[in-house]
Amino acid sequence: MGGASEERGGELATASRIRDAAIARFGRDGFRAGLRTIAADAGVTAGLIVHHFGSKDGLRRACDERVLEFMRREKKKALTDGTGTMLLAQMAQVEQFAPMVLYLLRSMQAGGELAAELIEHMISDAEAYLSAGEAAGVVRPSRDRAARTRYLAYQATGSMLLWFTLHGGDAEPEKFPALFRRYMDELTLPALELFTEGLLVDRSMLDEYLMYVPDPPSAASNAADQDGTAS
Repeated sequence: MGGASEERGGELATASRIRDAAIARFGRDGFRAGLRTIAADAGVTAGLIVHHFGSKDGLRRACDERVLEFMRREKKKALTDGTGTMLLAQMAQVEQFAPMVLYLLRSMQAGGELAAELIEHMISDAEAYLSAGEAAGVVRPSRDRAARTRYLAYQATGSMLLWFTLHGGDAEPEKFPALFRRYMDELTLPALELFTEGLLVDRSMLDEYLMYVPDPPSAASNAADQDGTAS
């Protein structure tokens, strides 16, 4: 009984080691990286990768799941805590996010079906942690939570891709953590200012648009609908 459990634990540890090596290698070389290279990084055979993940696409999906889980956990912390202490703690450790961010950049640069799937999963996760932020009283309710989430995801990933394209995102992977630190240092203040204080001095543009749209939803009714669905 114990032997079977230990064997299973060993297999999971090996699969995790392969997945983490793949995230780093795909971030370094893009998705042209071969299974033999990843196997060498992980200290296993290419056949063992196929045994655990079935194919290169299967390995990439496992990498996607790991990156999504990491992002979901960290974003939910920030959007349910809502304090400067949590933000500063995450900023102090920003380099630890670099391998995941570099992997995400490579996925967006590669495009295709798997990249589209990754973005859609990100949007779905974001809607869940924004909803958790609303429930915690940290995030304002939206008239259309799904649309707001998609807009924020497109803005975040698109601006990140553009910034790194303009500032040497294809430089040596060893330099990427420092580059990511620079990105965060440059953009955190304007992002927080926009998110907390807004941009426009009044809501006249929104009010006129809502008059133009037939039967626009209200933020309050959307929040009530979501709460009803959840219950």
